Amino acid sequence: MRTLLLAAVSALCLTACSTPQERALKQQADMDRIIIEFGPACVRLGYTANSDLWRNCVLQLSTKEEITRYSNSTYLYGGWGGHPYWGGGGRWGR
Repeated sequence: MRTLLLAAVSALCLTACSTPQERALKQQADMDRIIIEFGPACVRLGYTANSDLWRNCVLQLSTKEEITRYSNSTYLYGGWGGHPYWGGGGRWGR
């Protein structure tokens, strides 16, 4: 049992460590996914594909989508929204 646990922990540590080249490849894969997902929308908005303005549009749409997707996650864990003074209700709420 101890050997199995040690092997599992070692494998986890090795996969958690990545080289700069591996991180660059992951970032490139993420950027390719973002371009596939948001590129056509930016072309429909009137930006010329692969121009600087188009790339800016792609990044802005991606950022907006991430903010929308993850913005309420802190509320579940007692973020600022849960405190009456910071807008969570109560006598000082909005």
